[in-house]
Amino acid sequence: MKNMLKTVSLDTMIDKHIGQPGTEKRDAFENELRIDLLGNAIKIARQEQNLTQQQLGELVGVQKAQISKIENSVKNARFETILKVFDALGAKVNFNIELNHKNLLFGK
Repeated sequence: MKNMLKTVSLDTMIDKHIGQPGTEKRDAFENELRIDLLGNAIKIARQEQNLTQQQLGELVGVQKAQISKIENSVKNARFETILKVFDALGAKVNFNIELNHKNLLFGK
C-alpha cells in the first residue's frame, strides 16, 4: 500500500507544534514573528529607496552594523533607533495597542 501524504494547513501545524492561540508559547511565537516582520519592513523600505545599509546608517546616525542588526533581528534594537530608521526612510508608523480588550491607537 502506498504511503498517502496528508495535506494540512499552516495554521493546523502551528496549533499542533507551537500551541493554541492564547497560550504563552503561541503568544511568544506570534510576537517574535511580528518583530521579524518589522525588520523585514525596514529592509524592504531601504531597498525601495535604493539606500545601502551604510547610507541609511548615516541618515539615522548609527553604524552600518546597527542597521544590519535591526534588519535581521529587531529584538535587540532600541525602540528609539527603530523609530529614527523609519523617520529617515520617510515611513509612517502606526501602532495598535490592545488593553483590556480595547484598542488604543497612535501613530507617528
